[in-house]
Amino acid sequence: MGFFDKINRGLKKTRDSMSGAINAALYGKNEIDDEFYDDLEEILVMADVGVNTATEIVERLKDSVFKKNLHKVKDVKKEIRKIVAELLSGGEEIDMITVPSVILVIGVNGVGKTTSIGKMAAMFKEEGKKVILGAADTFRAAAIDQLEIWADRAGVDIVKHKEGADPAAVVFDTISAGKARNADIIICDTAGRLHNKKNLMEELAKIYRVIDRQLPYADREILLVLDATTGQNAVNQAKEFKDVAEITGIILTKLDGTAKGGVVLSIKNDLKVPVKFIGVGEGIDDLRPFVAADFAEALFEEEKGEE
Repeated sequence: MGFFDKINRGLKKTRDSMSGAINAALYGKNEIDDEFYDDLEEILVMADVGVNTATEIVERLKDSVFKKNLHKVKDVKKEIRKIVAELLSGGEEIDMITVPSVILVIGVNGVGKTTSIGKMAAMFKEEGKKVILGAADTFRAAAIDQLEIWADRAGVDIVKHKEGADPAAVVFDTISAGKARNADIIICDTAGRLHNKKNLMEELAKIYRVIDRQLPYADREILLVLDATTGQNAVNQAKEFKDVAEITGIILTKLDGTAKGGVVLSIKNDLKVPVKFIGVGEGIDDLRPFVAADFAEALFEEEKGEE
């Protein structure tokens, strides 16, 4: 099964909910009226698109319907897909040009952080890159053990210390090992808690300083992992982490388990943070780079017989 098919399948709950409601709102209409726009805004909000983004989509659609004189259901839905793709586009590229490049991954426990790192490692290795992992989320022994299991599954090296070790020291040793072993990409599992923002900021600042000293010119991504099934709670988590960390992108997991996949739009448009990867299953190859057009197409899949 191709990854687009997996996105299609993974977004089935969201698509069925949204497209079904949009079809119902359009049923029997000879023209697109204010009632439909009100219904559409409510449908989008219920899918966790977010109020501001839902309003923007509706306003853009009104403008397009008027300017292009759209009447058919299929044309209106096609226009919605186009608007959504435009809103989601920009910044999703992963620019890992320097050797080595560094990816720091943060996120609270339970969102799929360690699993996502393992899947990313497998993806980069599949592309022919040499990857090394750093177990710098030292707060829980389970996080270290889990990352080691994923390193074995992906067939990549790992650097680890004992539980409670200094995360920055783990990052230092991982970078040293990465340089010695000619790694292309260094991925570090870092902070997994938000309960003390001051400590989190200090921990991350120390890690940044290590990277600045050891790899001053390396490409760097700081990715926040969020669980799509938590909807607006995921957006709130992103806001909190954004306050304390220089987040460059989002990894959104468990999209196959929710009817509220519209949260991707809320994150990108309201928080101005691009989604870099999405997870649509449990398999090692079920995490892939985010492509806005593919996502929009899967979210509003055109149905046979649409008029």
